[in-house]
Amino acid sequence: MFFQWPGYLWLMLAVPLLVAAYAWLLLRRGKQALRFSSLHLVRAASKGRNWRRHVPPVLLLLACSALLLAAARPVAPLPLPWARSTIILAMDVSLSMRVNDVKPTRMAAAQEAAKLFLADLPRNIEVGLVTFAGSSQVAQAATLDRAPLVAAIDGFQMQRGTAIGNAIALSVAELFPDDGINVADMTFGGKPRGRSLDDRAKPAPKQITPVAPGSYPSAAIILLTDGRRTTGIDTLEAAKLAADRGVRIYVVGLGSADGGSYAAEGMAMYLQLDEPTLREVARMTGGDYHHAGTAEKLRSVYETMGSQMQLAKRETELAPLLALTAALLALGAGVLSALWFGRIG
Repeated sequence: MFFQWPGYLWLMLAVPLLVAAYAWLLLRRGKQALRFSSLHLVRAASKGRNWRRHVPPVLLLLACSALLLAAARPVAPLPLPWARSTIILAMDVSLSMRVNDVKPTRMAAAQEAAKLFLADLPRNIEVGLVTFAGSSQVAQAATLDRAPLVAAIDGFQMQRGTAIGNAIALSVAELFPDDGINVADMTFGGKPRGRSLDDRAKPAPKQITPVAPGSYPSAAIILLTDGRRTTGIDTLEAAKLAADRGVRIYVVGLGSADGGSYAAEGMAMYLQLDEPTLREVARMTGGDYHHAGTAEKLRSVYETMGSQMQLAKRETELAPLLALTAALLALGAGVLSALWFGRIG
């Protein structure tokens, strides 16, 4: 925990002063009570209920303490299971995913692991799906409904090429639709590509102030690929879009890290993960890199990431909660005072 306005913590010194003032008032009232000629009658009337007179003042003291603490604006990392979060799954659907070094195939293993991940993920987290090969597409916009996501995962269509940067840029564009991120313009370096009827509807790119990597708690990208970029936007240039917005990218490298020759459906391929670049994507965005050489390892990686999403905590300012607590305590003090003593105060 830390305080945004720590100088206001000096106000907490008023709490022991309030306690001392209350003790002084009790002592003064005790001296006045000695003037009663029939003191034993007073004691008999209040016997068994003396504790009640202390409850409202104690509640008021707690209310004041909460308000004074709120003035310092405390912030603490708290799990907020009710808060809306979004995860974008960016999955490689290039032809190399047909290779069977990961059983039964890389694609089948990735599909199974992704569906298990969705099943274990908290229901309050929105999930979107981006697929990529030579280009990238939004297969399913972010939703709380798992059924269309599963259907989209089962319906993957493989293509040539690997545009990892496009997948990252499109994922960031989905998370920040008002930022004017145009993947097509980034792909072609902003060069004219001919007129389009909807060009006038596209917003200009939004100028943002970069934040600390990994500091945006409401979204994350999980990127799965089995190769290296062959076309499209530079991978690290796209990763900077996420890093500048504080979005973490968790990268899963699937298949052989050392490379090798494979054949799938009569097509010879040489495959090698670009691990240095993928690790750098994870590092610069505050995420993690995982290598999955087997289907079991891939499932384990997704299970680990699912647990991380569930246990994620957010830096939350506690001042509003403390103010609400103070109001409830003060209200309780007034109600009890009115019920027990017929007055407030």
